[in-house]
Amino acid sequence: MAFIDEVYARAKADKKTIVLPESMDKRTFEAAEKILKEGIANLIIIGTPEEIAENSKGYDISGATIVDPFNDPNKQKYIDKFVELRSKKGVTPEMAKEQMEKDYMYYACLMCKCGDADGAVSGACHSTGNTIRPALQLLKTKPGISSVSGFFLMEVPNCELGENGLFVFADCAVNTDLDSAKLAEIAGLSAESFRMLTGAEPKVAMLSYSSKGSAKHDDVTKVAEAVKIAKEKFPDLALDGELQLDAALVPSVGASKAPGSPVAGHANTLVFPSLEAGNIGYKLVQRLAKAGAYGPVLQGLSLPVNDLSRGCFAEDIVGVVAITAVQAQGR
Repeated sequence: MAFIDEVYARAKADKKTIVLPESMDKRTFEAAEKILKEGIANLIIIGTPEEIAENSKGYDISGATIVDPFNDPNKQKYIDKFVELRSKKGVTPEMAKEQMEKDYMYYACLMCKCGDADGAVSGACHSTGNTIRPALQLLKTKPGISSVSGFFLMEVPNCELGENGLFVFADCAVNTDLDSAKLAEIAGLSAESFRMLTGAEPKVAMLSYSSKGSAKHDDVTKVAEAVKIAKEKFPDLALDGELQLDAALVPSVGASKAPGSPVAGHANTLVFPSLEAGNIGYKLVQRLAKAGAYGPVLQGLSLPVNDLSRGCFAEDIVGVVAITAVQAQGR
């Protein structure tokens, strides 16, 4: 069974309610039809009657709950919650109402915050920032977590590396400024995400263009310091670095470049040293190896909210909704 089929099965076994705020995109409705037909999740779609009618043509979404953000009987509850959460930032009821009507992702996050939904998925026609900003303002990060990061669950066909071709790549979507402490935090969150989604034990490689001091530069030092911090914070985690990619993945290279490492040659969770490297890396594997790339999945938030690539297909939305549902089960 393919990884994503296992995720679908887990989502179906304990159905959660996921909000889709992008009613202005036809891919939302194509995905919704499959999600509802297969029983992957309960769906709430936010949109005006005009938006729903125009963009859902040809798709059966009769099982979804449609919420009109201009005429929702629960709207005042969400406005009150918005003001409660953001009054110190000067948000008034009028400002909250305007923001919710202008940007449905705020509405979706408030539904989650009030317990009317278990998670939200957005990003098919909005930037990552427009997905994350409402979540950070209204849902916040988990206790003890300093920032949100994003990973892709990569499924590489006909691959024996990693966990039989399964990998977590992080951070590929969110943090532009990564210091050693953030890299260490991302390592811990990514390991938790890998275990939760795959059921297998994570083996975390902190990547660099150097293996165990083979090169000297501030960029290498940053990763080496991250390894020290992560090992202190997560002493029971199989984690090592700094490692070049081939040393992290290929057993013979790992044995040569990092002899005695518990991770080298067997890594399944890859922490990239920069957003640039992570974003380029996942797209190379997706395009050249024909890998499934599920995400970016966000980690570190108090409630599951996930992003989509603006180039995504409807099938990608189905996969991310299923992953979001499984994350909600894990809470």
